[in-house]
Amino acid sequence: MSVLESTQQAREGGLPAPGVPVSDLDPYSADVLIDPYPYYEMLRELGPVVWLEKYGVYAVARYDQVKQVLSEADKFGSSAGIGLTNFHTEEPWRKPSIILEVDVPDHTRTRKVFTRILSPKALNALRERFEREAEKLVTALIEKGECDAVADFAHAFPIKVFADAVGVPAEGREHLLPYGDMVFNAFGPVNDRFRECLTKLGPSSEWIAHACRRDVLTKDGFGAQLYAAADAGEITEEEAGMLVRTMLSAGLDTTIFTLSNAMASLGRHPDQWAILRDEPSRSRAVLEEVLRYDPTFQSFYRTTTRAVELAGVPIGAEQKILVFIAAGNRDPRHWANPDTFDVRRQATGNVAFGTGIHGCAGQMIARLEGEILLRVLATRVDSLELLGEPEVHFNNTVRGYSRMPMRITPRVAAS
Repeated sequence: MSVLESTQQAREGGLPAPGVPVSDLDPYSADVLIDPYPYYEMLRELGPVVWLEKYGVYAVARYDQVKQVLSEADKFGSSAGIGLTNFHTEEPWRKPSIILEVDVPDHTRTRKVFTRILSPKALNALRERFEREAEKLVTALIEKGECDAVADFAHAFPIKVFADAVGVPAEGREHLLPYGDMVFNAFGPVNDRFRECLTKLGPSSEWIAHACRRDVLTKDGFGAQLYAAADAGEITEEEAGMLVRTMLSAGLDTTIFTLSNAMASLGRHPDQWAILRDEPSRSRAVLEEVLRYDPTFQSFYRTTTRAVELAGVPIGAEQKILVFIAAGNRDPRHWANPDTFDVRRQATGNVAFGTGIHGCAGQMIARLEGEILLRVLATRVDSLELLGEPEVHFNNTVRGYSRMPMRITPRVAAS
């Protein structure tokens, strides 16, 4: 038994505070991952704070508590890891992320560099290029007629445009997918899903290490700018390489799964697609509803930095709290008719990408890509038809699809 597995077993023997509802739910089981939302409803109804006995952790699934834990970084920290493993009390099996899994002031230093490079001005400079590539992609989909909306749409666009923006080599980009899969599987338990992912990682890990080197990256991309920050003394050379890898997972996987979830939601709700088709300028609002209704990130962990009280529940220091982001986005205490996909909804305020100082650093690139691609799609396509049920992609942290057969019918040109 590995150190990681033995500490996981020890953690499972913990006890909750008196009066806290206890659940035997395993949020990482296949049954839950196929359709998690009924299980999230069950957790919300149990109470504002719930104890998951299988993993010995607290959990929150209501919007107010989800937002509170994500917002109050002084009480609910990230430096113990944003996954199940507590890096303060258990031996880390991997290097913690220097932007996702650090608290202030270290977080401020690396986040400042990251957000400057991915600033609104920098992203706006990419808009024209993204629009050209979106037109090319939609043209290809129309010519095919029937496609896999995951491989041909959700994967194809960000792997082209964002990987170009970072500056990684064009050859070998297929390795980005298993690498991202491992990154997000690692935030869950040591289950068969994680072990299988880790076993297959070798070649992809080697490619990532090579692709993120200073001498391999293009000279004008985001990756090169991170190394320039190292030259300026803002970060170290090693940190620059780590941040390139973080940028790839933060900017690629968030977009890939957001796009796949958008296509599934629009394919299942033709009336909502019709609204977007008739009003392509609503693409950003439609994207926000996708992020609320079926977000990429299902959950992350925070760890109490000291003894705290959450919704009246006393919680000791160094306690892991599983934050069900997707459950908060469906909480009827905050949203009217939360289980209805409604693209006319005012969905801003969703916590799909977190909130506060640890909000997803790649969220603006995901929003830009999604807004552009959905707008171009709505401008040129009449209907989307699912050809069978989309196949769920199983991952411990993120939700999306591995395959989605779809028929794309173009608009008829006016005579």
